[in-house]
Amino acid sequence: MVAGLPPRDGARRRDRRGRGLRGPILPPDLPWAGGKAARFDRIVEGCLARLERSWSAQLRRIEVTVEEVPNVDPASWEDGMVPLAHTFGRHGGQPTRITLYRRPIESRADGLAELAILVLDVLVEQLAHLLGRSPRDIDPGYDR
Repeated sequence: MVAGLPPRDGARRRDRRGRGLRGPILPPDLPWAGGKAARFDRIVEGCLARLERSWSAQLRRIEVTVEEVPNVDPASWEDGMVPLAHTFGRHGGQPTRITLYRRPIESRADGLAELAILVLDVLVEQLAHLLGRSPRDIDPGYDR
């Protein structure tokens, strides 16, 4: 058998280059399983759960979504700032929506703890904007 070619009997082997069997590194029920997007979604869910304790009635009318990056014209970023989130008001049949942009938020955080704080701050700012309140009214721990 020549290295790199399949065996003559036609059977393929999973351990093709001697690196071991391939498969998931982590079981699916662990926090790191599912990748960065799934981890970010769990952080958003945790932040929303914290905010729902005080603002559940208002949050029922708001949809929170996550996108990878902003879907806007780069010319609008000429001030050098890429948006971390955007609020869309009620339009037609669409509910009021807060959209968080995962990659710009992750690029500004140095670790999971800072990422969770930043996600909470962004959500608080967007909710405060929607409700016409101060971010400190939404979350007394807000310190930006």
